[in-house]
Amino acid sequence: MRLLIVGGTSFVGRAISWSAWHQGHDVTVLNRGVTPNDVPEKIERIVGDRQGDLSSLANRTFDATIDAIAYRPSDVERLANAIEDRGGYYIQISSISAYEDPPFAGANESAVTLWGDDKADPDAPITSETYGPLKAASERAGLQYFGDTATMVRPTFIISSFDATLRFPYWVERVRRGGVVAVPGPRDNNMQYVDARDLANFVVRVAEGHLQGAFHVAGPQPGDHFFNMVEQIASHVAPEGTTLREVTAEDVIELKLEDKFPLWSGAQSETVLAMDSSLAQANGLDFRPLTDSVDDVTSWWGERAWPKRWLTSADEARLLER
Repeated sequence: MRLLIVGGTSFVGRAISWSAWHQGHDVTVLNRGVTPNDVPEKIERIVGDRQGDLSSLANRTFDATIDAIAYRPSDVERLANAIEDRGGYYIQISSISAYEDPPFAGANESAVTLWGDDKADPDAPITSETYGPLKAASERAGLQYFGDTATMVRPTFIISSFDATLRFPYWVERVRRGGVVAVPGPRDNNMQYVDARDLANFVVRVAEGHLQGAFHVAGPQPGDHFFNMVEQIASHVAPEGTTLREVTAEDVIELKLEDKFPLWSGAQSETVLAMDSSLAQANGLDFRPLTDSVDDVTSWWGERAWPKRWLTSADEARLLER
């Protein structure tokens, strides 16, 4: 298949590019040409900016277009105008954040509701509050401009190497440092995740099979808990003597440290982090062990310095003292 991957050199797009190439497809990636990348030389790279010039897509034809960076309806509209009817089958990487709070844990694709357009200001800055409604609006734009056969892939938290958000890498590296590790509660908060490579392999299967509709890509099944995830990381890479200590959500919030604990959903468990992915699994989605993702991040991270955005030792000590 001739595949166009929009945003095909960074994190999710990179993983899809590598997966498609390994599976023998003719892969072209479109990006702005500013992100350093390691995609194979045999993958064609074309430069284009969906906020500006997309003329590089003129007269190009593909069997499928995989859109890894649709954050606003206008992004989808610009891509559609540039590629017209030459993009083939359209697959958008959306998010479970596109949903209003699911009514119960274990909801499948038919039991959930997307955020309405009344919640999505198309010009609003992308924040934790606007991200979900804008993703929902981008899905509707995908159906509008590419037709009812457009497919939406809705992952949960994506983990693995090359993660520019540095969310999962925080927990891997913090545990590797050892000592007393502050882990915010409640202990039974729902938690789901998917390795970028597993997401990528599934997206390629979707393209190959022209699968239609929407798919949850969230593991493990039937679900996990946040504290348990950190425990699994610790059991794999923590040095001897490491202790995980649960700290209360109230203390974290009082000290204004909630943004320092990536992947943590807050004081209350979220049903959106306990989704049913059986439809995707029936169509080829596989989940690798969490330890595989931990090893991947450890190898990629190496000996880098501790990022300023992560929790400092001093702030962690203040929290643990409480």
